[in-house]
Amino acid sequence: MKTFLAKILFFIILFNNSFLNAEINIQAKTAIIQDYLSGKILFEKDPDIKIYPASMTKIMTTIVAFELLNNGEITLNEKFVISEKAWRMSQSGYSSMFIMLNDEISVENLLKGIIIISGNDACVALAEGISGSEEEFVVLMNEKAEEIGMNNTNFSNSSGIGDSNNYSTVRDILKMSNHLIKNYPEYYTYFKETSFTWNRTGGDPITQGNRNALLYENIGVDGLKTGFLTVEQYSLASSILRNGRRITAVGSGFKSKSARKKESRKMLLHGLSKFDTVEIAKKNEIFSSLDIWLGKKSKVDIYVKDDIYITVAKRKKKTITAYIEFNGPIPAPIKKDAKLGVLNIFLNDGLFAQHDVFSMEKIKKVNIFSSLIRSFNFFVWGDV
Repeated sequence: MKTFLAKILFFIILFNNSFLNAEINIQAKTAIIQDYLSGKILFEKDPDIKIYPASMTKIMTTIVAFELLNNGEITLNEKFVISEKAWRMSQSGYSSMFIMLNDEISVENLLKGIIIISGNDACVALAEGISGSEEEFVVLMNEKAEEIGMNNTNFSNSSGIGDSNNYSTVRDILKMSNHLIKNYPEYYTYFKETSFTWNRTGGDPITQGNRNALLYENIGVDGLKTGFLTVEQYSLASSILRNGRRITAVGSGFKSKSARKKESRKMLLHGLSKFDTVEIAKKNEIFSSLDIWLGKKSKVDIYVKDDIYITVAKRKKKTITAYIEFNGPIPAPIKKDAKLGVLNIFLNDGLFAQHDVFSMEKIKKVNIFSSLIRSFNFFVWGDV
């Protein structure tokens, strides 16, 4: 058996790590920018220092609810009774949905109250309705955080109101934001709604606007969540989708609402304008084909099990090379999903990534008579 290399060329733009933080200066205590598809970090500024996430905590509150919705454990139409604890949150000067004691409010309205208008009262009501108490709900939040890989995070309440035991990092908030976008796309659409009118029981309807000012600029921003605490100042987890590319950014320690908006816009547009993301292969789709020996088909289609994207800076055009390395000739029979080789991706002649490639189909071996004829032809004429 010999090792063969099947070469594939991708004409894209060379990535250079030195460009990561070039040409951008973010006025925040801590910040991070990531290309959603490739996972490449495009900028970071002290991304692992401890922060108090304030209302960005509500992203996890909604994730817990979304998972229960997907599992059929709760429904959007299900109603929860408002406790005195939840009601008092609307009387204390916090951002509120202005729920009323003993009212019954649907899960969907509570979610919109949390996501769109950042209602702390809605957070407590949802938490109590799901788990019986906010304390028990927080257990679910921390379990989910551990599952996602938020290694420097601890939640102590469902709303993010001031508590020294409710802490995180912008890197962890980024992980949480991307988890929500990826796993709950049907509910993520709530985050881009600019206002919510709650037709409350026994009172006039209340309309409030979304606190994420970037949603009103029509640049493609579709989430996620603002935050404010006096000790932390202003924060924002944001995401933009344009021409199939998504950039997600998190910043904390902005000096004002205006700075939060301006600097977050700068981060998102930096990711879009200074970098390109190139699709190399889509998971479970035909990527290429390889020659086989003594099979009922002459080639076998191959695929990779993960989406493969590369994000590169827009400064210098170069060539990415990719080789499928395999032992050949590949003899039939071939099982479906059998590993046949490795896709090696090189950037500027340096190995960048490796991905196993698998057979898309089952290929049977030809019968003995056909096998003898092919073997004779190969012996006489060679591989033609």
